[in-house]
Amino acid sequence: MSENNKRKQQGANQLPVVKNEDVEFAAEVADEDDFEAAERAQSADYRQEEQ
Repeated sequence: MSENNKRKQQGANQLPVVKNEDVEFAAEVADEDDFEAAERAQSADYRQEEQ
């Protein structure tokens, strides 16, 4: 691994973990793909919080 890649990896390990909550979900205009995406995002948030 090059020195530059090592520095990038070290920097990535130091990034804060945040939860993005700024997306508004409007069920009245959502389609099946939107509901699937929302469910997948919620599952990902749950998995991230478990760590």
